[in-house]
Amino acid sequence: MKDTNRVMQSYGRCCASAAFFDEFYATFLASSPAVRDKFVKTDMVAQKQLLRAGILNLVMFARGMPDTKLQALGKSHSRAHLDIRPELYDLWIAALLKTIRQHDRQLEQLDLEAWQVVLNKGIDMIKSHY
Repeated sequence: MKDTNRVMQSYGRCCASAAFFDEFYATFLASSPAVRDKFVKTDMVAQKQLLRAGILNLVMFARGMPDTKLQALGKSHSRAHLDIRPELYDLWIAALLKTIRQHDRQLEQLDLEAWQVVLNKGIDMIKSHY
């Protein structure tokens, strides 16, 4: 099975869990004071919707879709704009994988590996804009 198919199935199971996005942000915000500082004035309800769409954009990019949305995200998160340092994405991925492990009851090692491949492809491109 393709990595992106594994990820989409796993993501569907995660999205079926009402607490998935809340628990992701609890984990992510707890990972570093630098992360917490970036979200002080953030509308978290809207942010969770952006995250839902952002993960799908990462999967679609890994499937070969144009990188337009990720390029825009990279620019908005660059040093000149939101100033999201590259190492913060590593915390983001770690928090997401931890939350996936908690919410995808059918998760297998191959699914986790697929998540890492899919996420890193898009995140590396976003980081390149810093």
